[in-house]
Amino acid sequence: MSLENYMMPCLSKTLFGFECLGCGFQRSLVLILRGHFLEAFYMYAAIYPLLVLLIYLVITRFYKFKNDQKGINLLSIVSIATILLSFTIKQFYN
Repeated sequence: MSLENYMMPCLSKTLFGFECLGCGFQRSLVLILRGHFLEAFYMYAAIYPLLVLLIYLVITRFYKFKNDQKGINLLSIVSIATILLSFTIKQFYN
């Protein structure tokens, strides 16, 4: 059995016919797990900022830093900006 058998379908794409802001995340994560890092970026450009944010959140859960909230805020802004930019590019250039 492969991971693709357990992926959730995009409700927005299924019902309305267009991709949502998260379309491609699951497939991109599978590509990273398989070692296809560049293909994962092309599939969903925000995968790397989101993974860095997730790792940072886990680390700050156990170890407190002086400005950990500023780091979380910055990584969140970078992640959201990457999601919006890549979604916009997909909509107008594909």
